[in-house]
Amino acid sequence: MKAARMHEYGKPLVLEDIPVPDIREDEVLVEVKACGMCRSDVQLIDGYFRKYADIPTPITLGHEITGVISKIGRIVPAAAGLEESDHVVVAPGWGDGICRHCQIGNTHICPNVRWPGFGPVGGFAEFIPVPARYLIKVDKRLSFETLAPLTDAGLTPYRGLKKLRDAGALGPDRLVGVFGVGGLGGYAVQYAKILGAGARVIAFARNPEKLAIAREYGADYIVDIKGKSSADIGRELQQLVGRNDIDAAMDCAGAPEMVQLAMSLLSISGHYADVGLVGDRIDIPLFPRVSREQTLHGSFWGNNTDLGEVMALAAQDKIRHTVKTFGFEELNDYINRLRVGDVVGRAVMKF
Repeated sequence: MKAARMHEYGKPLVLEDIPVPDIREDEVLVEVKACGMCRSDVQLIDGYFRKYADIPTPITLGHEITGVISKIGRIVPAAAGLEESDHVVVAPGWGDGICRHCQIGNTHICPNVRWPGFGPVGGFAEFIPVPARYLIKVDKRLSFETLAPLTDAGLTPYRGLKKLRDAGALGPDRLVGVFGVGGLGGYAVQYAKILGAGARVIAFARNPEKLAIAREYGADYIVDIKGKSSADIGRELQQLVGRNDIDAAMDCAGAPEMVQLAMSLLSISGHYADVGLVGDRIDIPLFPRVSREQTLHGSFWGNNTDLGEVMALAAQDKIRHTVKTFGFEELNDYINRLRVGDVVGRAVMKF
């Protein structure tokens, strides 16, 4: 089968032929039809994660995976409801099944987690073995190129918005800001409208094309932050909505300057959720966080329940997409484009 593998950090992926993997008795072999490209693919190649997990090479990249069941392991129970030719998405975060996080369904934060695309198996390959419990059947009328991004770009901000909702940060008299309208932010705007219980949504970004997408996807207000100070943006908010702060921030960038901006605009008892990883450290004043009783939520990817809910929204045609498809042979080109920010929405590789 074709596979795109990283043999050395900092070097282009090697597009090569390797054997189709065997499956264990409790696994399913998925024929990959589409796999989304994520900024974390670039970060993996560039060594961003090595201080946290120095993954041995070769690594088959690609973690936004959808495809068709090709083969089912012998002991996969009939109750799983899986059959050959079913269309499926691959849930991330394969846990050990026994830790306290796995026991309540949060397999994606298991201390012994395995990630497709961050080890020997990944979605930039024609076939991938997947434990049966990490597959979710999907409506066959949904296109593979729109399903693939939902397993990360469409899943990650959904969990983050749920955290803000469950913390009481959303409601009819609230303002929620979405910071960064890239691959994740376009979905975040839509989820803020769906989960916000009437909250007004403000999109903050530097790119006019991305801000136009946010407006199209339901943002009540858009704010171009390029070249503006926090005070400038506060004054612009005052003119737009009659106040200079927001109740909740959904940060889809995680760049140091974006974190600082979001925190500077946060209200008393405001909530900030970060799902972005553009930067690696946070440098913000401590006293306002304490004196204003603000809350910072880390939110990482999502679990099977979250992904099932996203798939249900997709099946009801409640999610819109900005997707650019490309072929397997173009993988390294699109990695370079993503590295310099030359992708609007999500880039998806299709076999």
